Amino acid sequence: MKQLLWILAALLTSLPAFATPDAQTLLKHADRARGGGLPGIVWEIRLVSRDGQKVSDEMRLEVRAVDDASVAETLEPARFKGSKLLQMGRNMWLTRPGLAKPIPISPRQRLSGEAANGDIAATDYAGDYDAQLAGEEVLDGESCHVLQLTARHKRATYDRVRYWVSAGRGVGVKAELYSLSGKLLKTARFKYDNSISFEGVRTPFVSEMVIRDALVDAETTMTFGSIKVRKIAPAEFDLGQIQ
Repeated sequence: MKQLLWILAALLTSLPAFATPDAQTLLKHADRARGGGLPGIVWEIRLVSRDGQKVSDEMRLEVRAVDDASVAETLEPARFKGSKLLQMGRNMWLTRPGLAKPIPISPRQRLSGEAANGDIAATDYAGDYDAQLAGEEVLDGESCHVLQLTARHKRATYDRVRYWVSAGRGVGVKAELYSLSGKLLKTARFKYDNSISFEGVRTPFVSEMVIRDALVDAETTMTFGSIKVRKIAPAEFDLGQIQ
């Protein structure tokens, strides 16, 4: 009996301790469910905003994205049809039918509206932020890793993000979005009722993102559909050809 106990003790002490999850790896994996790390992705967003009791008309956008480039084209309503929001690295422009040339979007304008312009385009948290593990929490009955994200550069929409990643599903379920001064600007919640297939692996994909303004009574709901993974030609992000 003593010999058996010694064997068991030796086996247990020789087993490696469970490694602390790597924050950047968790972040990169979670990005996949929002379009990050893919050769290119196309999807539609239906967007409705509420400011107090006032509810906006629904907008329908088609978004094409790869790495740090994206273009969001308005399909509906008719009065905005053909308008496009182009992001290339840290730069962003707005075009619309009838404009002589694209309008540059300033960093302040990127944060405008209940859903920031950057929220529509953003998929690459791992490319835009350095991540540190800030603890573990249970959110809505689900165990989550809590990540503290710090912007690497000025093209990131927010300066800091506190991000809850499901320990079981590996997807981001909540984000708190902060200014450089540490002021909470917005809170985002995510659902994943869509899925994509890439390199023979089926992965959950975001189906809804609800962004609530922390400073006023306003929120935006973005619903995602018609998702396709495909390679996107660089010409689709050429500012000279975007109109």
